[in-house]
Amino acid sequence: MVLKLHGSPLSACTRRAAMVLKEKNVPYELVLVDLSKGEHKAAAYTAVQPFGQVPYIVDDDGFTLYESRAIARYIAVKYAAQGEKLLPPLTDLHALAKFEQAASIELTNFEPFAHGIAAERVFKPRGGGVTDEKLVADYVASLKSKLDVYDVILSKSKYLAGDELTLADLFHVPYGPALKLAGVDVLEDPSRPNVLRWWKEISSRPSWLALKDGE
Repeated sequence: MVLKLHGSPLSACTRRAAMVLKEKNVPYELVLVDLSKGEHKAAAYTAVQPFGQVPYIVDDDGFTLYESRAIARYIAVKYAAQGEKLLPPLTDLHALAKFEQAASIELTNFEPFAHGIAAERVFKPRGGGVTDEKLVADYVASLKSKLDVYDVILSKSKYLAGDELTLADLFHVPYGPALKLAGVDVLEDPSRPNVLRWWKEISSRPSWLALKDGE
């Protein structure tokens, strides 16, 4: 049985998990969950993902797991011997700690603001809501401030956790298109040359381009 990824291609979290599966050369089947019809809130779905969110996986041995970052870590460890490494050796305590630091940076200093901008400028209007531009301005100001710090970090290392690509870098990628749709193209601002260099590299990986093109 091939691994099944239950989610939506419109979901940043589903794309995050799918990108890692592609990086690790893991065959998978995308089981479409129609968010517009509320399939993620159906009893059969919440029996596996109690929060009614996408995605979750059913591995080839029947093991189930939800939360995209947890899925990514699981895949990176299980398939450590194939594809891109994406995690430091579990025996290298210092490198592992630096990875977890970088992953925490994404979770606390990028995701809340990128998601907030996308929610207000992209998702809310699609649902018939009205964008709160004051809130967007606050999110944008905060994100710019955080990316100023990113630029300093990335002036000292190629990636967020050091000179090797890790999951922490890839975790950022799915929100890039949403930020562009929202008219907030802060990741390609030449005033942050190190962020620009880093972003161009991670967002042009074949794993992401395949998903971006609808695979």
